[in-house]
Amino acid sequence: MKWLTMLSLSLVLVVAGLAIAEERRDDSAPDGLRPGGTLSQSLPAPPMAGEPRDAGREVLNYPEQPPVIPHGIRDYQIDTRANRCLTCHSREHAVQAGAPMVSVSHFRDRHQQVLAAVSPDRYFCTQCHVPQTDASPIVSNTFLNVDEVLGEMLRQQREGGGQ
Repeated sequence: MKWLTMLSLSLVLVVAGLAIAEERRDDSAPDGLRPGGTLSQSLPAPPMAGEPRDAGREVLNYPEQPPVIPHGIRDYQIDTRANRCLTCHSREHAVQAGAPMVSVSHFRDRHQQVLAAVSPDRYFCTQCHVPQTDASPIVSNTFLNVDEVLGEMLRQQREGGGQ
């Protein structure tokens, strides 16, 4: 009798497992940075953006904005032992290399004490500075620089004041 109960319970579990497996669907994945596909698929990553464009120095959109890097930095070593950026942008090499010198703000520590060398807080350049590439934006951008904001405010004041 005991073996009959065990056999029937096992049979019920097998049938239930088959029913659940049959119901399993492959739902579509949420559209994130890689749209399309299903939950069980692993889609390839989109191609890397092209090389940085040599645009020279670009106009900044707001005060204290870190400027973008107008050249390639693919094989630059930037770690605790070496910083390839400083071979051209350091105080002693900038004029000879024809590169802009590191900003004086990079020679202050977090307590605003002036240092003789680049502050450890500012040593890893790519924390703030990035190369400008031909990549298309992942998300739409509605950023307005300060001149555009002020112009829009003036336009609204003229329209509102004239009524």
